[in-house]
Amino acid sequence: QEQLVESGGGSVQAGGSLRLSCARSGFPYNPHCMAWFRQAPGKGLEGVARIDSANGLRYADFGAGRFAISQDNTKNTLYLQMNSLKPEDTAMYFCAARMWYCTGWSTSGYAYWGRGAQVTVSS
Repeated sequence: QEQLVESGGGSVQAGGSLRLSCARSGFPYNPHCMAWFRQAPGKGLEGVARIDSANGLRYADFGAGRFAISQDNTKNTLYLQMNSLKPEDTAMYFCAARMWYCTGWSTSGYAYWGRGAQVTVSS
């Protein structure tokens, strides 16, 4: 059974860094599209970054220059390096997978989701 498990969340002061990991298991082959989403308290899910085996990397405007998505297929793990964190980055961060190529930020396009990792940034 396909599974995504996030780790690496925590509390950090503004300006600090965190690296999230997402370990996947049970997939018949490497998903073509992996992504990070986040949900702040009282808000909906929003795309953070995605990586596509054919079309490369995409970032939400708020993460460009601060966040970096990467993956190690030998370890079946997706990463999100977050630098220069701001209080407005406080959210639950979710890993998501789509077996075919990325089609954008619509959450309905991702069939597999982790349970999330909490990131809290204090001022």
